[in-house]
Amino acid sequence: MSLIGNDSGRIMNVHASVGRTIAADCPVNSHNEWDPLEEIIVGRLEGSTIPSDHPVVTCNIPGMAARAQSLAAGFRFPKFMIEPAQQELDGFIALLESLGVKVTRPDAVNHKAKFSTPHWSSRGFCNSCPRDSMLVIGDEILETPMAWPCRYFETHSYREILKDYFRRGARWTSAPKPQLTDELFEPNFKLPEKGEEIRYILTEFEPVFDAADFFRCGRDIFVTRSNVTNAMGIDWLRRHLGEGYRIHEIKSRCPNPMHIDTTILPLGPGRVLINPEYINPDELPDILKKWDILVAPEPDPINDRILAITSMCGKWLSMNILMIDEKRVIVDPHHTNMMRQMEKWGYEPIPCSFLHYAAFGGAFHCATLDVRRRGTLESYF
Repeated sequence: MSLIGNDSGRIMNVHASVGRTIAADCPVNSHNEWDPLEEIIVGRLEGSTIPSDHPVVTCNIPGMAARAQSLAAGFRFPKFMIEPAQQELDGFIALLESLGVKVTRPDAVNHKAKFSTPHWSSRGFCNSCPRDSMLVIGDEILETPMAWPCRYFETHSYREILKDYFRRGARWTSAPKPQLTDELFEPNFKLPEKGEEIRYILTEFEPVFDAADFFRCGRDIFVTRSNVTNAMGIDWLRRHLGEGYRIHEIKSRCPNPMHIDTTILPLGPGRVLINPEYINPDELPDILKKWDILVAPEPDPINDRILAITSMCGKWLSMNILMIDEKRVIVDPHHTNMMRQMEKWGYEPIPCSFLHYAAFGGAFHCATLDVRRRGTLESYF
């Protein structure tokens, strides 16, 4: 009996050792937004095409940009937009690499190519924002069921990366591919006026969500329902992750909600940054009320008319920052109010110009997917 017991113990120790080795070698391992960053996917601009004028797209593009986008849908982005954004992107990648972060890039794709399903046809958009189409939970990388038809095949440009991660031990999952038929969209949708109840263009016909509507705090994940993420999508992810994770919904007052990272974002254990226009601290989930609530300063205005017309994002893109670790954070130097406030809060802001990238859907947080951070799964509440 003693011999059997000893052999059993040796076998268990071997299995544990193998498990630790696999975890150490796996390229995908990220549990929150602030552990020391080791590997990241950064988007591309090559082949970018102005997105379709489908109502689910135009309802989320602010001001004059919505009109311009609708008229030019399906055409290439012009050089005067691509070139300065590409220079900024190159500088951002160089900065990440200088900080010791491994940068991985998707394949360049011709997004102008037309594609179809049995129900509709579209051209593509771009792969500027990997944060939207993929969600990293620990050692799992999950392709999301996005609601924009022009983004239906967007993750194909990341397939070589995903296959490589899978071969090296990562778990690779894809949520159910949505049909994106008319039943998913409210036919007479109008954005709510100021003071009106928030409403959404999505029905509950099928689960859809963008990963950028979620942020991770270890075993607790937070989400805002939006015009690209419906309740059914949130419930799908909750069931998929199971009892090991808790998903909490955050109420946003944004009239055209799309993505959480200009509304609320954690900066580290016990500290969360909020947009004072969109978040009422009294309406936060109870567990977040225990944290320090840091109110984002008023964004510095962008007076460049071309940037104002071409941006697909609102003024609160100043919040779209990237934590390198619990102290260092990448911020656009135009946003001097945010830079100064970060210093007052005890952070080390690292300046990197990125304003022109807004024409392609975001800033530092949107343009990246933090695949590997040095840390373990924990509960912070």
